[in-house]
Amino acid sequence: MLKAISDRIIVRLAEKPQSKIMFNAEKRYTDRGIVESVGDRVSGIKKGDKVVFHLFDELPLPEDGLVVIRQKSLLGMWE
Repeated sequence: MLKAISDRIIVRLAEKPQSKIMFNAEKRYTDRGIVESVGDRVSGIKKGDKVVFHLFDELPLPEDGLVVIRQKSLLGMWE
């Protein structure tokens, strides 16, 4: 399993992206998912938390549905 480092968080997207090229006709600027791994400099977030983050700050990973974001890209959590 891939482990996040530093201030990075690995998130499994709540909905899988439809394609690698994204056309955003709805003008969505956020995305959401479940935390899979947190780096050692991340505070207040743990594996399994449901988070909302800025859509254009993520880096897609080769495994479908996983992205890496920095902690500062988090916008909130939901229960």
